[in-house]
Amino acid sequence: MNRTEALDIVKESIARVIPDADFATLGPDDAFRDALEMDSLDFLSFIETLSERTGIRIDDEDTPRLTTLSGCVDFLVAHP
Repeated sequence: MNRTEALDIVKESIARVIPDADFATLGPDDAFRDALEMDSLDFLSFIETLSERTGIRIDDEDTPRLTTLSGCVDFLVAHP
């Protein structure tokens, strides 16, 4: 998976949880939980969706890396 594909999957996974997410105002290193007003249940749903869509197991210790678009992309690209 390349970075563009990973970013698309991350955005699509966020959009499943937050349908009105505005990615135009979200920078690659912005904490999207704050920017999109994502609560802990929304974040958990995002993590589950991301795992299901990619087939990558995401453990609790991985979640701190998955709070920005760039962090998510880096994680996905590193786990083929």
